Amino acid sequence: MTWWAIDVRPDPSRHEWVGAWLVARTGQAVEERDDGTLVAFAEDNRAAHELVAALAAAGEAPVETSCRPLEAVDWTIRWREGLGPRRFGRLTVAPSWVPLMNGTDEPTVVLDPETAFGSGEHGSTRAALTLLERHLRPGDRVLDLGSGSGILAIAAVRLGAASAVGIENDAEANLVARRNAARNGVVNAVEFLEGDAGDLGPLLGPADLLLSNILRTVNTALLPQIVVALRPGGLAIFSGMEELEAAIFRPLLAAAGLTVCDEVVDDGWWAVAAMRP
Repeated sequence: MTWWAIDVRPDPSRHEWVGAWLVARTGQAVEERDDGTLVAFAEDNRAAHELVAALAAAGEAPVETSCRPLEAVDWTIRWREGLGPRRFGRLTVAPSWVPLMNGTDEPTVVLDPETAFGSGEHGSTRAALTLLERHLRPGDRVLDLGSGSGILAIAAVRLGAASAVGIENDAEANLVARRNAARNGVVNAVEFLEGDAGDLGPLLGPADLLLSNILRTVNTALLPQIVVALRPGGLAIFSGMEELEAAIFRPLLAAAGLTVCDEVVDDGWWAVAAMRP
């Protein structure tokens, strides 16, 4: 079905009346352009011209109108527009519909936006990925608390980690994460467990690198367990906090015995890397 737009250019003195009439007649919102044009919509050519005729009959003064067909849009794929590959140092994160260049040795993660949080389109995830790419060392054992879509755990393995375990209390998110791990060919090195990060984290340690892309209040509550889950010399990357929260969280890191060694801000979201001495 091709929808039609009806451009209506009323006299300024009749602008409000015409707008209200169009809304009442169509039961839809009306777009208002900067030049005063009102744009209404109809489901086909016939309905568009019937609307124009009804407006002419209802008004006391002539109104300039024109009709035009709208481009047919497949909304099942239109939402993909604007989503593309993102680079984080050596690492590329891309949705599945974007072709990647062959013949490159740089690590990639293919991941589509789904119900589980974490697609590389949110500032907190991007900030965590930036720090992960900077600080992960080949052979690291990684823990990911609140793993969501699995993007950070999967990226860690693609960057050279020996293994990564994600802990998530949402069973549906873990299903998404396992599908993403299979798509990226890392099922032998990545595992996703359902449960409480505070309980499982220390049991699964000691980790060389730990990721916690969660709210500041949750990061704060988990700090004692995170310290226990890290090996001496291990690194924790915290994200999920707005830039203004940095001043609150830095002293808590120091009180927990962690030393800040790197920070990133992305679109107002702050992430920090801190080391256990």
